[in-house]
Amino acid sequence: MGISLSASAQARVIEFLTHEPAALGLRFGVKKTGCSGWAYVVDVAKQQTAQDAVFDAGGGVRVLVDEKSLQIVDGTEIDFARKGLNAEFLFRNPNVKAECGCGESFTIDERFA
Repeated sequence: MGISLSASAQARVIEFLTHEPAALGLRFGVKKTGCSGWAYVVDVAKQQTAQDAVFDAGGGVRVLVDEKSLQIVDGTEIDFARKGLNAEFLFRNPNVKAECGCGESFTIDERFA
């Protein structure tokens, strides 16, 4: 399935990458945390490993996902939205079973745990 970016997310990522000359793309994954168990990690990728899956998200943007995170985030669409003074990435992940009330973490189907 892979990882996709909306047009607004793609534009925002391109903004970040133009300020990082050593950037290979966007690093996307998860870490164990929060009240629901998992949280997204988004950063500028400065190196690639043999365990990374690499997706072409269009507009010259590459998304690198480590092997362990891929089973949890596969199929995710990343969006970017501005609401007043706030701006944030939004994630539409088909593997999410539930999200915590604060929106900072999520649970997944037990087959991924």
